[in-house]
Amino acid sequence: MSHSPTPTQHAFDVLVIGSGLAGLTAALQLAPTHRVAVLTKRAMSDGSSGWAQGGIAAVLAEDDSFDAHVDDTLVAGAGLSDPAATRFVVENAPQTIAWLQELGVPFSQEDGHLHLTREGGHSARRIVHVTDATGAAVQRTLIAQVRRTPNITLFEHHTLVDLITASKLGEKPADEPDRCLGLYALDEATDEVLTFSAPHTILATGGAGKVYLYTTNPDTATGDGTAAAWRAGCRVANMEFIQFHPTCLYHPHAKSFLITEAVRGEGGRLLLPESAGGTRFMPHHDARAELAPRDVVARAIDFEMKKHGLDCVHLDISHQPLSFILAHFPNIYARCLELGIDISKQPIPVVPAAHYTCGGVLTDLDGHTDVPGLYAIGETACTGLHGANRLASNSLVECMVFARAAAQDILHTPRAQPPALPAWDDSRVTDADETVVISHNWDELRRFMWDYVGIVRTNKRLDRAAHRITLLQGEIQEFYAHFHVTRDLLELRNLVQVAELIVRSAQARHESRGLHFSRDYPALLSPAVPTILVPPAA
Repeated sequence: MSHSPTPTQHAFDVLVIGSGLAGLTAALQLAPTHRVAVLTKRAMSDGSSGWAQGGIAAVLAEDDSFDAHVDDTLVAGAGLSDPAATRFVVENAPQTIAWLQELGVPFSQEDGHLHLTREGGHSARRIVHVTDATGAAVQRTLIAQVRRTPNITLFEHHTLVDLITASKLGEKPADEPDRCLGLYALDEATDEVLTFSAPHTILATGGAGKVYLYTTNPDTATGDGTAAAWRAGCRVANMEFIQFHPTCLYHPHAKSFLITEAVRGEGGRLLLPESAGGTRFMPHHDARAELAPRDVVARAIDFEMKKHGLDCVHLDISHQPLSFILAHFPNIYARCLELGIDISKQPIPVVPAAHYTCGGVLTDLDGHTDVPGLYAIGETACTGLHGANRLASNSLVECMVFARAAAQDILHTPRAQPPALPAWDDSRVTDADETVVISHNWDELRRFMWDYVGIVRTNKRLDRAAHRITLLQGEIQEFYAHFHVTRDLLELRNLVQVAELIVRSAQARHESRGLHFSRDYPALLSPAVPTILVPPAA
């Protein structure tokens, strides 16, 4: 039985790159009237959204208010959160929760109402959750909905190679702005690069945690959208603000398993190991103790680990009854038990790890980037909400609010036909003779970014990182120019680009603010100014 060959050209109304909460929300909002392609480089469920334990922040309690949520966000953002973007997200948050409930997300209830928990930096209980596995429950619901929506076509195991713009094709009129026309993507099943064309492209590719040695992020978090948007001519903002989650499980067999902030919100205490005295240390660092914002807690842990020469510190919730732990943290309890840690009787060993990229592609309140036809939403974007530090559980709601905003903008834009685009030309490249250079450079990059561009920074460390990035970029560009593309090569190319943007942004900030802490510039400057990088003119 013969099979017709897979087409190498695809045309849609909208291309969505990424299958997390932001991408799937946008696709579902557009599907009633538009033909949507969702491209994801692994399986549908492999992004960061499914790993989110804590929950979704929204003002739903009678004793809470929009103003209080806005204020908490602005305080956490250390003067850099955009007030308009913050209010936009906060005021649109409740309706996103209602939408998820309509789709059937099984949020935790108490006495017939949504159970609201509290997390670090929030002045009220406003976190809607599904026990301690909110992201997974939401993703399961959305994926099921997407799979039964006829106007959405899924392309799993398709990796973004690059965006296609009018200027790259030499078709941009001199007196008009550039425009995104589509993209090239590597189909892993056939090892071919396919062409996708559409009047609208939405980047929802997540963050860049894999640029660091230790991260809570999945392997997919390689900054693909940020790097591609930069190459296409988009500005990026605030890339120096990398949030390090204070409490990632420290265990050789527990890659990237994060211990949610809600453990501290429900009374968990941070302790030094018995070898270092076994005492509680957060009250010495901040009056809010364990409920201080993440950057404060991460720096405190980093300080104590360096001071005492520790591999980890301990997070103890064992004073709570087992019934409480099983009700609130069933997944954490089960996972730790698999590894021989009974959290109802003993503390959890934890370390900080790169967790969230607060900066990204600069957008407006409709998700527009600098290139017409190109949108960025979710962790890929810098909307202005997070400023210098993300407030816990504000990211999932940001994904949905801006996905809906971008979709509404597209729905109100006059329909256009997908443009005709040239096929990918790989006639002048060969198969790589050895790939060890990719794995070696990948390891080197993640290690020096951890050592030199981590929780505490100095000018000398940043200069060392910048020097190494320049060397890596030369090697990787030569590889890219001469050999067939692979997913590993594409991800490494993007990671090195994002690393450069992080280091350049950090070098430009001559102060310590939020997540960016410099030993050479410990003071806070006034006024607070975002870091905006402008790509070189093509």
